[in-house]
Amino acid sequence: MFLPIGDSPNPPSRPYVTMSLILLNVAVFILITMPLSRLRPDFNDPMLIEYVRSLGSRIDVRDFLQNVTAYDLVVFRYGFRPAAPSVVALLTSLFLHGGLAHLAGNMLFLWIFGDNVEYRLGRVGFLLTYLGGGICATLFFALFVPGSSIPLVGASGAISAVLGCYFIWFPHNQVKVFIFLFPILMTTVLIPAKIVLGFYLLVDNLLPFLLTAGRGSGIAHGAHIGGFLAGLILALGLKMRADRG
Repeated sequence: MFLPIGDSPNPPSRPYVTMSLILLNVAVFILITMPLSRLRPDFNDPMLIEYVRSLGSRIDVRDFLQNVTAYDLVVFRYGFRPAAPSVVALLTSLFLHGGLAHLAGNMLFLWIFGDNVEYRLGRVGFLLTYLGGGICATLFFALFVPGSSIPLVGASGAISAVLGCYFIWFPHNQVKVFIFLFPILMTTVLIPAKIVLGFYLLVDNLLPFLLTAGRGSGIAHGAHIGGFLAGLILALGLKMRADRG
């Protein structure tokens, strides 16, 4: 396992927007995801019938009804479904997560890489980049599965846009990476950001995306790629404008 756990240097100011986004995602998880994941849904809710119909013959209905939770319906309603696109879901899907590991991984990456990008863009610019990048990531993902009724949720597309900006603006920053190959090796090393983020784009996402022909494997590689590309384009555009001016 290779896990980024920090970076340097860090900017002098506090990343208030980054911290606020982390707190908001955690709050949604604690106040909505956790309690509703323990509750049974209202079986008279029309959304439940729509949910079952969307899954079609892929499920055993009896087994599904025994395990479905109230949070599953929240995800179905507010996650982004390419087959039934919603403007509201483009935003709400960015703050829903499938579990604690999903949330923790996303927030770790946002914490590590968000502060430098926020310092470069300013608070308003960073927030707009985060939300806009998340929307671009979702739409890019939807291009390859336009008929899918499986909801897309998570902040990773938005965070990938932040990573794309970081890749252009801070390629020589050092990222502390925890290497865990038990029982052979457990250590931390410093690796240039351009290598870490290049690995994230090419090996963690582009290669699996191509191998599955964009169909997905439970991980929204297309959203990660789309978000990263959106960040790259924005950062390159701003960099070129600054160089000219």
